[in-house]
Amino acid sequence: MPQHLAATDPVVEPAAGTARPADWWREAVIYQVYPRSFADADGDGMGDLPGVRSRLPYLRSLGVDAVWLSPFYSSPQADAGYDVADYRVVDPVFGTLSDAVALIEDAHELGLRIIVDLVPNHCSDQHEWFRRALTEGPGSRLRERFHFRDGLGEYGELPPNDWESVFGGPAWTRTKNPDGTPGQWYLHLFAPQQPDFNWDHRAVHDEFASILRFWLDLGVDGFRIDVAHGLVKAPGLPDLGAHDPLRLLGNDAGPCFDQDGVHEIYRGWRTILEEYAGDRIGVAEAWAPTLERTANYVRPDELHQAFNFQYLATSWEAGPLRHVIDETLTTVRHVGAPATWVLSNHDVTRHATRFANPPGLGTQIRTAGDRELGLRRARAASLLMLALPGSAYVYQGEELGLPDVTDLPDEARQDPSYFRADGQDGFRDGCRVPIPWSGTQAPYGFGPVTGGPSWLPQPAEWAALSVEAQSGDPASTLELYRAALAIRRGHPALGGADNLRWLNSSEGVLVFERRAPDGTVFTCTVNTTGEPVRLTVPGELLLSSVRITVVATETVLPGDTTAWWTAC
Repeated sequence: MPQHLAATDPVVEPAAGTARPADWWREAVIYQVYPRSFADADGDGMGDLPGVRSRLPYLRSLGVDAVWLSPFYSSPQADAGYDVADYRVVDPVFGTLSDAVALIEDAHELGLRIIVDLVPNHCSDQHEWFRRALTEGPGSRLRERFHFRDGLGEYGELPPNDWESVFGGPAWTRTKNPDGTPGQWYLHLFAPQQPDFNWDHRAVHDEFASILRFWLDLGVDGFRIDVAHGLVKAPGLPDLGAHDPLRLLGNDAGPCFDQDGVHEIYRGWRTILEEYAGDRIGVAEAWAPTLERTANYVRPDELHQAFNFQYLATSWEAGPLRHVIDETLTTVRHVGAPATWVLSNHDVTRHATRFANPPGLGTQIRTAGDRELGLRRARAASLLMLALPGSAYVYQGEELGLPDVTDLPDEARQDPSYFRADGQDGFRDGCRVPIPWSGTQAPYGFGPVTGGPSWLPQPAEWAALSVEAQSGDPASTLELYRAALAIRRGHPALGGADNLRWLNSSEGVLVFERRAPDGTVFTCTVNTTGEPVRLTVPGELLLSSVRITVVATETVLPGDTTAWWTAC
C-alpha cells in the first residue's frame, strides 16, 4: 500500500469540461491564485494572466472546482492591486483584457470556474472620480461619492474623528485645495492611497452594478468581495472612543465595520447574479466579530459563501476545533447556507508556519517556528478541513506545504502596512512569495528564465518543494492533496451534505463520521496531540497525513495526524 492512498481506492475524475451540478458552490474546492506570485509568462518578475492561463491544466489535474483570482485591475499597486484605478481595465503588469477573456474561456473548457476579486470598499487615489474630486475642490459633487469632511480644531487641523487605519495611523488624510491651502480630510480605512467610497450615494451603487455586469458578461462565475463588511459606516461617523488598535478580526470594530446596511447592498447584487445563467456566486470576505454575524452575509437572498475566519484563527487543539466546527455548522444551518472553510490566504501567515509556532500568536507571525512540526500539522489540518461539510478554499502553494518566508530582508518588503506604525504587523509579504514550479535555481520555473527575477526573493530550500520535485512522490504534500481531492470528489458521503456526527474519542482526538444516502460511511480521525493514540479502525483506510499501519482491527494514530476511513 502506498503511504497515503490505498491501492484499491479508485480515483474518480470527471471528464474535462464536465458541467458541475446546480449549487456547485455548496461543496466546491476553490483555489486562490495570487496572480503576481503564481506564474510569470513574460519574465519581468511579476506573475501575470498569461502565466495563470498556462498553469490551468495543473489546477485541473490537482482536482479543484474553481479558481479565485486576486485583483488584476488597473492600479498603481500601492497595496498589491487592492487599490483599483479602473475596474474594467486589466493592469499592463498582468496583461490585457483579451488575456482575461482567454483565461476565462480556457478555464471553462477545462471544467473550471473563475471567480474574480471585487474591491468595493475603496478604490485608488488615482481613480478618475477621486482625482476629479481633488481637482474640483470643496463643493464638488464627486466628493459626495467619498467621505470628505472638514477637520476639527480652530483651523481644521485635526481629523474629523478618531478612526484608525487597519494599516496603522489615522484613517484620515488631509488634502490641499486647488490654490494650495490646507483643505478637507478624506477617509481611508486602509492605506492613504485607498479612499473609501461613500455607499450612501446612489452613484456608487449604480457604478458597481455596472461593474458586476461587465465581468459577468465576459463569463466570470462569481466575485470574491474584498472587505465585504466595510462598505457602510455608522451614520455621522461617530468616534471610536477607547479602543484597541483597529484590526480585521479579534475585536468589535464599532462604527467602522459590519453595519447592518451592507446587507441591502448584497441583496441587490444577488438579484444581478441571478439574472445570469450558470449559478454565478458572491463570496464575502467578512471579518465579522462572531459566526452569527458572519452568517448574516449568506442568508438566502444575499451572498452564497462567507469565509470562516474564526476557523482559520483557531489553534491546532481538539477542543477549540470541535467548538468552532459545531458553531459554524449550527449558524449556517439556520440560514440554509454551506460552511466555507479556509486555512490560509494572501493576508495571513501560511498555516504551515502558524502551526509551527505556539498557539495564541495571531494570524500574522514573524518566526519560522518548528518547520517539521508545522508541516506535519498543516497536512493533518488540511485533511480535516477537506473532510468537513461544505466548501473549502486552498491558497496557492499550500498544496506544496510552503511555509511563510519569515526572513525577507527589509528592503524587499512591499506590504504597505509594514511601513506604518500600530497597524497590522505588516508581514503579509511572507505568504506572497512566488511559488516554485521546477528546477533547482530561482525563480524555480515561476518565470521563463533560470536566474531571472521575481518580485519577492524565493528561498533556496524551495527547490525541494517545487511542483516538479513533489510530483509522483507518494510522501509529498502535493500528492497528498491530489489524493484527498480525488477522494473528496468521488466519495458519496463527502462534499456539501450536512451529515457530520461526532463519535466518542479520547482527549485531544477528534472522530466524526459522515454517512451517505446509500449507507456508505466516511470516518475522519484526527490526533491533535504530540503523542500516538491507539484506536479501533472504523473501516478501510483511504488516506492518512503520515504513514500508519493497520493490524487486524487496530491501529496507532501518530501525533498530529489525520486519517480517512470508509465502510459500507
